[in-house]
Amino acid sequence: MASHEPWEVVVIRHGTRSTRRSEVFLNYAFYGEDDGPFRLDYFLWVLRRGDEAIVVDTGYSEAGATARGREILIDPVDALRRLGIEPGSGVPVVVTHAHYDHIGNLPAFASSEIHIARSELDFWTSDVADRPLFSHFGDPAEIEELLRAEAEGRLRPFSGTATIAEGVELVEVGGHTPGQAMVSVATSAGTVLIASDAAHFVEELERDMPFVSMADVPQSYRVLDRIRETDAALVLTGHDAGTLDGLEPLGEPLPGLAGVIGRRA
Repeated sequence: MASHEPWEVVVIRHGTRSTRRSEVFLNYAFYGEDDGPFRLDYFLWVLRRGDEAIVVDTGYSEAGATARGREILIDPVDALRRLGIEPGSGVPVVVTHAHYDHIGNLPAFASSEIHIARSELDFWTSDVADRPLFSHFGDPAEIEELLRAEAEGRLRPFSGTATIAEGVELVEVGGHTPGQAMVSVATSAGTVLIASDAAHFVEELERDMPFVSMADVPQSYRVLDRIRETDAALVLTGHDAGTLDGLEPLGEPLPGLAGVIGRRA
């Protein structure tokens, strides 16, 4: 039976990467600043309430990580199982956007309903998705899994906004990708906005510095404005290395790799 209590949000850090500032901020030379080291982390999110769970993004697969030289801290499927969530059980999945580091491991969710913006799916099945500026971040095998879910009647495409459970709203914003979505979650700590890659880093928000890959640069600025104007109690960006520092540690069964917001009693 569905609960009417607030949700708990678990943030799982499953990967990391060390790089340079010039590799993550669009046209970094325009800012007139010295280059320097930069770390970004990779996350997925789990919403829990009573016996309910919703998985927001599925991280990158081992193949996706290996192809791009990304470090795996924990396999996302293993992380979910440690939380008592069996991916094959039909747990609902939200895909905020269809980049390799957000839709890896979809074959493990072969019974799940998958929520994604229709414009996102349309783009990744279009004639430009295989161009190098986009395909670097794409994963054709995982797109095929989305199409398989559609053929099986498990895909739940939406446009604009969609409430998928009481207290969980999906918001299509674009910018980073044509159908980039955010997730608004009602918790005991207030509304949590999972911005995902609508804003990759806190610095991106604070300094108006878009990420290096933006399908629509003007819209990406508008989305940053929208996030800054939100009345959410907490905004979770998609890749900020300091994300877990500001959260209550989850501890077991994911010591050092997860934080929690609105912890259940």
